[in-house]
Amino acid sequence: MAWVLKMDEVIESGLVHDFDASLSGIGQELGAGAYSMSDVLALPIFKQEDSSLPLDDETKHPPFQYVMCAATSPAVKLHDETLTYLNQGQSYEIRMLDNRKMGDMPEITGKLVKSIIRVVFHDRRLQYTEHQQLEGWKWNRPGDRLLDLDIPMSVGIIDTRTNPSQLNAVEFLWDPAKRTSAFIQVHCISTEFTPRKHGGEKGVPFRIQVDTFKQNENGEYTDHLHSASCQIKVFKPKGADRKQKTDREKMEKRTAHEKEKYQPSYDTTILTECSPWPDSPTAYVNNSPSTAPTFTSPQQSTCSVPDSNSSSPNHQGDGVPQASSEQLQPSATTQETQQWLLKNRFSSYTRLFSNFSGADLLKLTKEDLVQICGAADGIRLYNSLKSRSVRPRLTIYVCQEQPSSTLLPGRQQAAGSGGENGSGTPYVYHAIYLEEMVASEVARKLALVFNIPFHQINQVYRQGPTGIHILVSDQMVQNFQDESCFLFSTVKVENSGGIHIILK
Repeated sequence: MAWVLKMDEVIESGLVHDFDASLSGIGQELGAGAYSMSDVLALPIFKQEDSSLPLDDETKHPPFQYVMCAATSPAVKLHDETLTYLNQGQSYEIRMLDNRKMGDMPEITGKLVKSIIRVVFHDRRLQYTEHQQLEGWKWNRPGDRLLDLDIPMSVGIIDTRTNPSQLNAVEFLWDPAKRTSAFIQVHCISTEFTPRKHGGEKGVPFRIQVDTFKQNENGEYTDHLHSASCQIKVFKPKGADRKQKTDREKMEKRTAHEKEKYQPSYDTTILTECSPWPDSPTAYVNNSPSTAPTFTSPQQSTCSVPDSNSSSPNHQGDGVPQASSEQLQPSATTQETQQWLLKNRFSSYTRLFSNFSGADLLKLTKEDLVQICGAADGIRLYNSLKSRSVRPRLTIYVCQEQPSSTLLPGRQQAAGSGGENGSGTPYVYHAIYLEEMVASEVARKLALVFNIPFHQINQVYRQGPTGIHILVSDQMVQNFQDESCFLFSTVKVENSGGIHIILK
């Protein structure tokens, strides 16, 4: 018993000694030479950041991020955009991720947003002719769509919609706070939009673009939030796998120094930020005025009566079609350019050139227009822009004889040579350009130039030998000499209200 009590005293004295040593250590560590108050306040938990000053490493980040579960190609050089190969008709997941920081965009918290996914052309030239390209594809693949949603595999998407007039787009609603994945299927292949030559053509690249919108005050999803896209190429089934394998084998054969010039292949494709697609609700604005703009160019010619002093045989407007004589001016606004396209029968391209001014359209070369509009319409548009009218088959010069003038036989010949009438006033002739060598064309052009009601013209005669009147027929017009000169007079027809035209 005494031994047990002695052991307890030894243990107790040892604990007291250790405790004293611990206290003395603490005192030394907190001595003035080890710590200062400034050091303590400099600790992160005491440091107050000025929220008004941005951090140096803080960079702007998008509110959303879209990730497509498909590997990128290893054969893409550094600083170039990634390229992803897809199989036709295969379902690929696009993860819709909420990338907002705390407090960003509180107006969409707890609300749905709308996203539109499109497959569009990467090449700018093909973007100009997207409507025509897609119409051609629709003609060859009736009933098919370029882009579809695999709804059974998709997660978190609501109210999916496809527009029959937009075969390359799908849209849906989703909640950024919930897991959302949209599985897409691309049914067009890159070589379908490549001109067929001898086989082995290089396919054109596409883009997968996602545009996201929030609701406006009226509850419509038109306020743009974010857009991102990536470059893809689409192959026939299994073709993307073979292409990926080929690129990988090519890279393995390269030296280590050459490999440094190329990007590594990533298992997923991150869509990079871009501008919203022009067809999106906020980008497409119909700003056409309610009234059609008028052209104020001095070169403009109309179908009204020509000026009396217009004596040049090449006077614009004398029987020349209005569309060919109206020239688009470099100063024309976008609205005036749209009106010019409509007047010249290019209505199918008004949407394509909706943002083009007169100067923009005139800068395009013949090759550009053929590439954009196709061979037939491209050449026609180029000729219209350069005011290349159709060369007339026959040109005649005509002057209306004044009722008070009395011509002698010799004087009439002088008038035909550009002489003067009996009062000393020079004869003023107008050029009539005939595209068709028929009598009705002569009557129509005379009515147009001299402001005669066409329905009142009964017959057109030519004064022959001894003053006889010869009916102008198609055969006679075909035998007119080019650049012939005529005086003509009008004779009222009794009891009908019509007139006869007599060429002299």
